[in-house]
Amino acid sequence: MIRVALPTHLRTLAKVDGEVELDVAGAVTQRAVLDALEARYPVLRGAIRDHGTLKRRAFVRFYACERDLSHDSPDDPLPDEVARGAEPFQVIGAIVGG
Repeated sequence: MIRVALPTHLRTLAKVDGEVELDVAGAVTQRAVLDALEARYPVLRGAIRDHGTLKRRAFVRFYACERDLSHDSPDDPLPDEVARGAEPFQVIGAIVGG
């Protein structure tokens, strides 16, 4: 079971409280986790990744095990702690300002 932590606005959109738990078949990668998340919560399609390219939105970041995974390949395996469910895969909305 993969644990996914979403920011408040995405939890509200998906109508969930707390972390989301997902079954991911095969290799546990960013792509596999996000595919499973969007399949279970179709309202999130386009909110985290672009509809057409499936690239990460500019102001969204991915973290796991205190590491920024935002620029890693979406097909790289996630850390073992995430695959085991010991640590969550975190989707974070970046904060910008000037």
